[in-house]
Amino acid sequence: MNNIELLTTALSFLEDNLTEKITTEDVAKACYCSKSTLEKLFRCVNNLSVHDYIIRRRMTKAAKLLITNKEMSILDVALEYGYNSNEAFTRAFKQVWNCKPSEFRTQTRYSELFPRLLVGLTNGEQSMKKVDISELYDLFKARHDCYFVCCDIRHLIPINEISRTAGDLAIIEAMNRMNGAAGDEDVVFRIGSDEFVLLTDNDDIAYAESVAAKIEALNGTPFTYEDQEIPLTLYIAITKLNDGPNIKYNEMWGRFQDVINEFKKRKDY
Repeated sequence: MNNIELLTTALSFLEDNLTEKITTEDVAKACYCSKSTLEKLFRCVNNLSVHDYIIRRRMTKAAKLLITNKEMSILDVALEYGYNSNEAFTRAFKQVWNCKPSEFRTQTRYSELFPRLLVGLTNGEQSMKKVDISELYDLFKARHDCYFVCCDIRHLIPINEISRTAGDLAIIEAMNRMNGAAGDEDVVFRIGSDEFVLLTDNDDIAYAESVAAKIEALNGTPFTYEDQEIPLTLYIAITKLNDGPNIKYNEMWGRFQDVINEFKKRKDY
């Protein structure tokens, strides 16, 4: 099994067993490799341990349940994802979302903070990672005339160098700014480590520009990490894919990345 096959198998196994009690050893066994081999490769490509990825995916799924299924108690959600007490679940949830499940449940909008990762090859046959946005494909086709607002965190690496937790808080803050600027029918989703896209429900570029302006107005505003004020700025680009209802899903991730990268070449803050 080559590295791409190994990672693909690992990610699929993890996704299929998020509600089960699985360990890194279980994943390695499913991939027919050693724990150390899997962990080294996983960290190299995903910049996360297998354990940390499991927690992030579980808390992402749990967060969706908290918003979309108000009838479930927080303990029921905790049990669904392998936590036997509210206390243990709350610790894990706060580690990922920086708030308690009860606080998160008061929100009206949900965006996947840590979407499912996929692995593929670049043209140079180097491994690459991207996220699974297939659940939104039907919405993309239905809104093929609507505009997208694409955002990327400027200088996330120096923030991660302060601490990985600071970097995670920057990502949450970026997502919150986009959700705060979004209209009721707009959808925010993550496409990379520090990149998000907001799909509007409007074919008027003036609307997309107004959303972008709300986000840009917060550029330079700091978030707080352990009493330290860290300024956060987002690159912001507006695009329309212009493929009509026949837009190809397997091309979309790259198209969003190209829009953001082209914007970054032309502008700096």
